[in-house]
Amino acid sequence: MENSRAITKKSASNLALAFFLLPKSKRDGMSALYAFCREVDDIADNEVVAVEERRSGLADWREDIRRACDGGMPAFLVNRELQPIIAHYKLPFAHFDEIIRGVEMDLDIKRYQTMDDLEQYCYRVASVVGLLSIEIFGYKSTACRDYAVYLGKALQLTNILRDVRTDAERGRVYLPLSELARFEVTPEEILRFEYSERYHRLAISVAEQARQFYELARVTLPETERPSMVAAELMAAVYWRLLNKIESKRFNVFGAAPIRLGKPAKLALIADAWLRQITGRPPPGYVCVTGK
Repeated sequence: MENSRAITKKSASNLALAFFLLPKSKRDGMSALYAFCREVDDIADNEVVAVEERRSGLADWREDIRRACDGGMPAFLVNRELQPIIAHYKLPFAHFDEIIRGVEMDLDIKRYQTMDDLEQYCYRVASVVGLLSIEIFGYKSTACRDYAVYLGKALQLTNILRDVRTDAERGRVYLPLSELARFEVTPEEILRFEYSERYHRLAISVAEQARQFYELARVTLPETERPSMVAAELMAAVYWRLLNKIESKRFNVFGAAPIRLGKPAKLALIADAWLRQITGRPPPGYVCVTGK
């Protein structure tokens, strides 16, 4: 697991910080899963490499993870480290395939026509990761599967709102064209990093949809499953606060420095989640649709 741990540590992502709350075996499992996701995402985003070469690279990863799921001998180190996790938790190839289909969308799609189109992308690159994660976390209620889908969409929409400038630098506009048209914002304005009151209203609308997914996740998760989903709940709390911070900046994410939660805020959230876990206190209720 050394390679997967190194990839996870290097990423310094919000997802990786949530692993702290897990026992070592599950933490290792999540590190291996995260490393797989990081590797395929990096291939898709490596614009130094031609699109067809990236497509071929992702096809190689698809076949390699298929071998890992089928009990064969994977060629890639990350997949060799992930293979015992796949076997232990019975992780299906179909989910890994969906993740690769999601990052493949970034090879061809620079614009999304509707929110339904964008939701399919969010499902593949985030909700499916959640569906694999909950198998590692362990659960009894099948409602956890719906929870994973809702929460994944909420987190990914938050990411999209945060990363509008970064994505524009790659020529990508994830905010749906139908929403842009409704608020009279053009893709060219976003590509030029132009902030306006029209963009502010557009971002409010997308953020409200993210909040609805957070709320659906909150009400769907059975109380009896909250201890097993403690890492996911920490992620929800982190991204919920990130969404609020972006909102406090009036969704102006066009500056050179991305909006982030500071390290003290993240550590405070980890400490709170840990204390709630060991004392059995209920979660803080990270969201309601109108909450802050």
